[in-house]
Amino acid sequence: QVQLVESGGGLVQPGGSLRLSCAASGSIFNMGAMGWYRQAPGKGRQLVASITRGGVTNYADSVKGRFIISRDNAKNTGYLQMNSLELEDTAVYYCNAMIFTGEYWGQGTQVTVSS
Repeated sequence: QVQLVESGGGLVQPGGSLRLSCAASGSIFNMGAMGWYRQAPGKGRQLVASITRGGVTNYADSVKGRFIISRDNAKNTGYLQMNSLELEDTAVYYCNAMIFTGEYWGQGTQVTVSS
């Protein structure tokens, strides 16, 4: 069984930074693409950033130049470095990973940007 566990969320002031982590455990062999999604209150879940196993990245326009997605394949862990945070970044952030047995989601971590 595969589990994804996010960590690193919290409360931060506008302009601040946070680093989210997503650790995968269980029956994992050559984990494929990983992604970070977010869901704000009253809105649908949207892709924030994704990264292939080989390191090719993709970002939502709203976070380009502020967020950086990365991964450590040896540790089966993904990261999302969030800089210059804005009020609009407030949401629950979810990790997603494609593994040979299917698609998996983490439980989510709350990020609140507030002054």
